[in-house]
Amino acid sequence: MKILLLAAAALAALVIALASPASAFATGVGPTMAVVDVPLRGARTPAATSTPRRFDLVGLHWRGTGSVEFRTRSLGGAWSAWHTAAPEAEDLPNTGSAEDARTVGWNLGSPWWTGPSDRIQYRLHGRVSALRAFLIRSPSTAAPTRSLSVAGSPAVVSRAAWGADESIVREPPQYAASIQLAIVHHTAGSNTYSRAEAPAVVRGIELYHVQANGWNDIGYNFLVDRFGNVYEGRAGGVDKNVVGAHALGFNTGSVGIAVLGTYTDTAPSQAAQDALARVIAWRLDIAHVDPLSTLTYVSGGSERYPPGIPVFLRAVSGHRDTGLTVCPGDALYGLLGSIAARAQGIGLPKIYAPKVTGQVGGPVRFQATISSSRAWTVTVTDPTGATVAAGSGTSATVDWTWDATQVPTGTYQWQIATAGATSASGSLGSTATGQPTLAITGAAVDPETISPNSDGDADSATLTSTTTASALVTVTVLDSSSQPVSSLQNATAEPAGTHTLTFTGDGLPDGAYGLRIDALGSGGKLVSLTVHVLVSRTLSNASVMPKALSPNGDHRNDTLTVRFSLGASASVRVRVIRGTAWVATPFSGQLPAGPHVVRWDGRKRVGRLLDGSYTAVVDATDAVSTSSVDLPFVSDTTAPLVRILSGNPLRVWVSKPVTLTLRVDGIAVTQLVPRAGVVRIKWNGPAAHVRVVAWDNAGNMSVPAVRG
Repeated sequence: MKILLLAAAALAALVIALASPASAFATGVGPTMAVVDVPLRGARTPAATSTPRRFDLVGLHWRGTGSVEFRTRSLGGAWSAWHTAAPEAEDLPNTGSAEDARTVGWNLGSPWWTGPSDRIQYRLHGRVSALRAFLIRSPSTAAPTRSLSVAGSPAVVSRAAWGADESIVREPPQYAASIQLAIVHHTAGSNTYSRAEAPAVVRGIELYHVQANGWNDIGYNFLVDRFGNVYEGRAGGVDKNVVGAHALGFNTGSVGIAVLGTYTDTAPSQAAQDALARVIAWRLDIAHVDPLSTLTYVSGGSERYPPGIPVFLRAVSGHRDTGLTVCPGDALYGLLGSIAARAQGIGLPKIYAPKVTGQVGGPVRFQATISSSRAWTVTVTDPTGATVAAGSGTSATVDWTWDATQVPTGTYQWQIATAGATSASGSLGSTATGQPTLAITGAAVDPETISPNSDGDADSATLTSTTTASALVTVTVLDSSSQPVSSLQNATAEPAGTHTLTFTGDGLPDGAYGLRIDALGSGGKLVSLTVHVLVSRTLSNASVMPKALSPNGDHRNDTLTVRFSLGASASVRVRVIRGTAWVATPFSGQLPAGPHVVRWDGRKRVGRLLDGSYTAVVDATDAVSTSSVDLPFVSDTTAPLVRILSGNPLRVWVSKPVTLTLRVDGIAVTQLVPRAGVVRIKWNGPAAHVRVVAWDNAGNMSVPAVRG
């Protein structure tokens, strides 16, 4: 939501009736729109028409730095509460796109479903020089009974079924190279729409987005109603990477899913939550994205993040994570973690993050993660469909390398598969003959954010890249304006293959940087590729204690303590994860510079904390970037077992690594046991009276074992 300052002066009240001709609203089922340029007359009220007109949805545009509120009167004569005209002001196309250019100079309000209404009243805050109302009549029809299903998708109400007006669509859809995340929205407006009204809400939003805002099509990729119906949004294919107009600066590579209604204080219905989990599960599955994973997305420019700023996001994010908005409302936003967890468990097994590095003419490495340990295969076929290479294994990690050194040049198809999962596939190879075509592949920097403050954590990053042919390679450090600031590697002759460099950020202020790799090959061919890295000294000296947590109420190691220091004020989130699953969020909020402590008692939203390995992740977001530190620990609430096997020699059995405390014939003995099994106690001679207790690293104590 845009932050709009309210003027201190009294609010101007403006009331109009719908003075458009009766013919403006057709009698058919399609929505129609009346456009009213509201006369701004200070605090005076314009004359009202004696012939009211119906509308169901309202959207406002205005010029100026101020803001606008409105309320509407139902057909029964009751006035609604006052609403902000643009609660989701960043539900917008990317800056600089043709869609964005059509309404330059106007503030765009959100399409607000009012239900059957016949009057509207406005209040102005601050400077507003022009106000235009779009009043849409969207009649209800019978609920759609037809749906489409693509590649195992849940039931989706097609555009034809909900009555999309294809004649008003301005341009063909645009497509992204891949889908990286889902961004969840709410639309604004009433939550009490009927089952028959729900498609009318979608039709009204389409008309407003296209004919009022000038967009190519409806902005969202999917919409979900309170009855659990999922609607196809922007045209182009529900299983295709269609670029929407729903999250300014973050539309490319995201799928926008809007729940019809307002969820600031009220949670969506269970049916809506179920439908949201299903569509996220399916859409991220065909994109091979783990719903509980995280990513770094380079902003295209929003009011919250300038262009070029890498932003740390969850694979299932709320719109507020990318812009200055409360969307999708506190009640829905608070459910996103559990919805993502449900989505992860729907439709198993799944293949996540397939990656192919290398090129024909050299080694080609195939990698992916599977939701559980399973038998997998990697298959490579030539243009005729014949298999030229294959690999297999059984694990939760796919990692297989094809030696394509002697393989003829050409284009090949690859597939990573496991039974029951959506396969990952793609193409690779070269189209030239003779010498390999010079290219830079597999470029990456790890970690993507460094903190060069000598605390031993993420003080430097490793730049990895592969050149497909020998070349003269130069690596230049660029600032956020793509201007060179230093050289990481002067021109160096490199053979074909994988190369690494260390980036320390020495002498560079905090900020976003690019590492541009220039490879000059034979014949003067120059290829370049830039990867991004962040330098942030905000987060430092992070630690976690104890390393073994035991939240069982015995007052020993029951609480996890996470310590860290901030070099500047930052938005901090402390997460607990297990593998890829997000378990708990012990803290989230703004903190000042200085040392901080977060304590966690092991509680989580659902169920108890299971024993096993975990990671406490500290994310600190400042004006530059998000810095993260991973702090591993284990949870262990299981008491060890100990048995005395013999007294001469003195031998005991333990169930896990422990520290033993013994009293042998009245003498205290302590012995460290590094592994489970039988151990001989350091005691000379027979032991007549023995009492032994075992303590594990988490502070759990065994039942004493006694002999004699």
